[in-house]
Amino acid sequence: MKSLQSSYMGYNLFSGDLNNLPTLPQINISTINQYSFCIAEQDKAFKKALQDSDVLLPDGIGIVLAVKATSGQAIKKISGTDVHQHLLIKLNENKGRCFYLGSSENTLSKIKERLSREFPNITCECFSPAFKRTFSDDENAEMLQKINAFKPDVLFIGMTAPKQEKWANEQKGKIEAKLICSIGAVFDFFAGTVKRPADIWINMGLEWFVRLCKEPKRMWRRYLYYGPIFIYILMKEKLRSDLIHSSNIISGLQKS
Repeated sequence: MKSLQSSYMGYNLFSGDLNNLPTLPQINISTINQYSFCIAEQDKAFKKALQDSDVLLPDGIGIVLAVKATSGQAIKKISGTDVHQHLLIKLNENKGRCFYLGSSENTLSKIKERLSREFPNITCECFSPAFKRTFSDDENAEMLQKINAFKPDVLFIGMTAPKQEKWANEQKGKIEAKLICSIGAVFDFFAGTVKRPADIWINMGLEWFVRLCKEPKRMWRRYLYYGPIFIYILMKEKLRSDLIHSSNIISGLQKS
């Protein structure tokens, strides 16, 4: 697994192909982008949840460029949509079971309708929890009871970051699922309740720009406020790594 990871500021990013996902008794998959990176710098529980993930996908062009700038290693962006589609194909091939936890009843209904058309071999169940910042013990118990009674191969969680990652990290020992996957907005993308930017924008690394133009009131803080903060952190890390590299060269020359 280590050969499929790239390290960036304390995070072990998955840099392999999705066909090479680790085979463990249980796998917890999360994604990280420049926005969640900045939020995690302020939220210790969120940072721990990301660092504790068995697989942490680089779901953002900013993260991909940051790794390239600081280590020289080229990794590719793997979005929540990518891993969701990959897992659905595998589940359909194996007549598997998946559970969707999060979002609204309307979105979950549309997800089930699309699954029945495109992935007819998948058995699916869903639950829409209360929309709130934190859950009570009784609410957690209800969610766990519904998931574990169904015993899914894959649990998809779509409660937005950082809530979904922290919930998965806190509850994973009680969840009876082979794979836990926090994918946030993918629920709405797959249901069609929110339209994802066209592939041409995604391939150009400009998905963020299209989303900002479409939803400026919701997205401006994510990109226009946290974007510069991420660049500032990146520049500091780049300077630090360059200084270490220069120091090692000087030290090597002195020894020779």
